Amino acid sequence: MAFMSYRAADSARRDVYAELPLINNERLKFTSTTPFIPNYVKDRVIGSTNPAHAYASRVEGRQILLDNPARESKAKKAREEQRAKRVSERARKAAGVISKKEGQQKGLWRLRKEETKYQLFLPLHSLWLGYMSELLTLSAQPAIIPQNSAVMPSAAGMHSKLLKADFHGAVLTVRQSKNPCLVGLSGIVVHETENAFKMITQKDQLKLIPKQNSIFMFAVPLYATLALSSPPSSSSSPQPPRTVLDMPHIEFELYGNHFCFRAAERAGRKFKHKETIEL
Repeated sequence: MAFMSYRAADSARRDVYAELPLINNERLKFTSTTPFIPNYVKDRVIGSTNPAHAYASRVEGRQILLDNPARESKAKKAREEQRAKRVSERARKAAGVISKKEGQQKGLWRLRKEETKYQLFLPLHSLWLGYMSELLTLSAQPAIIPQNSAVMPSAAGMHSKLLKADFHGAVLTVRQSKNPCLVGLSGIVVHETENAFKMITQKDQLKLIPKQNSIFMFAVPLYATLALSSPPSSSSSPQPPRTVLDMPHIEFELYGNHFCFRAAERAGRKFKHKETIEL
C-alpha cells in the first residue's frame, strides 16, 4: 500500500509538472525568485483580465484552505440531541424521578382539607431542627444556660450555609411586605418553589406567600437538638407543642428578592453581595 501511495503521488507531481508553462521550449524552473504558486495561480485564473492583480488582492499573504472541512449536518445534530434527550428521560424514569408537570398532574403538592393541619407537620419541623443542628454543627445544650450574650455563636459563618439550606419544615414569619395583608403570617414551610413559600399556619390554613417584595424572619436553634417530643398525655393541662421559637434560638432575616431560586439551584449557586432592598 505504501508503494502504491508513493506511485500515485509521484504521478500527480508529474501531471502538474507537465502543465507548467514553457519558456524557450524548456519547462520553467522554480526558485525563490520565481515560486510555484504565484505562477500556477496566475495561469489558472479564469474570467479575470488581470490575473496578477487578482493574485495580489485575493491570494498573496493569506491562508487559504485547499479543502473545505466537512460540515456537520443539522439534521444529524438534531437526531443526536433527540437521542440524548430520550436517554436522559429513560434514566430519570428508571431512577423514579418525575418532572414538575407530572407532579402537578398527579397532585403531589395538593393537600386535601383534612391534611392541612398544623399538628401534622410538627414532626417535619422537628426533623428540620435536627438537620439545622448537623448543618451548623451546633453544640449540646448545657445544664445551666447562661444569661449573658457571650454564648452567642458567630453568625458570619452560618450565612453561607443557610443560603444553601433546605427550608422545608422551617417556621417562617412575614416581617415586611408590600402587601400589608401578609405581614405577621407565620407557619411551617411545606413546599418551596422558585418564587413562593407554601406554609401551614397555626390556624390550619394553607398560605402561598410570594418571595418577591417580602422580608421573612426565621429562627435556628442555639443548641443542638435531635427531636421535639410532645408533652405526656397524662398531663392535666397539655401545653401546645414546642417549636424553635419556644427554645433558645437565633433569628435571621431572609430577603425574598434575593431568594428567588429553587432549592436545588441554591445548593450549587454562588451568591453575590447585593444592596438591601427597602420595602
